[in-house]
Amino acid sequence: MGRSLEDLAIFVGRRLLQLVPVLLGVIVLTFLVTHVGAIDPCPRWYPKAGAGTIAHCEAQFKQPIVTQFLQYFVPLLHGSWGADEFGNPVYPQIVAHVPATIELVLASLLIMIVIGIPMGVVAAQYSGRWPDHLVRFFYLSGWATPTYVGAIVAAIYVARFVGLPAGGEFSAPPPFPQYTHMSVVDALLAGNLSYTVDAISHLVLPASVLAFINMGIATRMTRTSMLEVLPLDYVKSARMKGLSNTVVLYKHALRNALITTTTVLGVTAGGLLAGTVVIEEVFDWPGIGQYAFSAMGAGGVPNFDGAIAVVVVFALGVVIANLAADVLYGVLDPRVEWR
Repeated sequence: MGRSLEDLAIFVGRRLLQLVPVLLGVIVLTFLVTHVGAIDPCPRWYPKAGAGTIAHCEAQFKQPIVTQFLQYFVPLLHGSWGADEFGNPVYPQIVAHVPATIELVLASLLIMIVIGIPMGVVAAQYSGRWPDHLVRFFYLSGWATPTYVGAIVAAIYVARFVGLPAGGEFSAPPPFPQYTHMSVVDALLAGNLSYTVDAISHLVLPASVLAFINMGIATRMTRTSMLEVLPLDYVKSARMKGLSNTVVLYKHALRNALITTTTVLGVTAGGLLAGTVVIEEVFDWPGIGQYAFSAMGAGGVPNFDGAIAVVVVFALGVVIANLAADVLYGVLDPRVEWR
């Protein structure tokens, strides 16, 4: 039975409704962790803010916890996400930092697809032989490497060895406005080739480290799926027709094997957000991860409203990534019904 855009819209709508309780649970949990049991928190929350901000905070904490939550949650729906330690609104800061993280995650996913999937094909083709063992060593090395270790080693040694920048978005402040806050996109929109190349060179290293640490997901899933597909009759028939090994592997076998791998990568995109906290701090990448590092008190003063906002954004990213994976699975596999 064919599927229409209306079926897709209904499917996405139902998934969104199912994900609302998840987001609500995250908001409630993070609110309770930062509010319940806090003793005189306002001077610590806003140590550099004015007396008016602290007085407003203290008045809120004297009210019942349910009232406090509603006073936080209702403005949250309208885009008011609290204030930082200076009393400045958190929401505009979040909006300014999120695009850079999206750019970093997308670049990392691209590297995982371009490198990780072919490695999975090679590992399946030579299963049990030295290419398979070499590929396994590579992605297990990534899995076993702590994020901060990989980032620091890359920033200190790899950057110097390959001649790539070890921090920031540009080598010099750009002479064009940054509308999207994505360095490569803004440079392309400005039509500035030199700054586009410079932005890409700054993006390569942090994206590669993030991809290397998570590469095993794409590689292992591709290898497993390929091993299931290669013995099937239609692959054997393709070989019997005299098609080249490359055509059999990449045109016939990989097409079906990618269904599982692609959907898993969609879920992985949400998980990559956790790795951006360390990656962005080490490489001075101005994304939500660097903002999270600062909000958690890296500078000596925690930004509690900012920390809550970051948790909500990360949860939203995971929810959207899971939704995209569900939709993608349904698009790639016609046997899946959109219900």
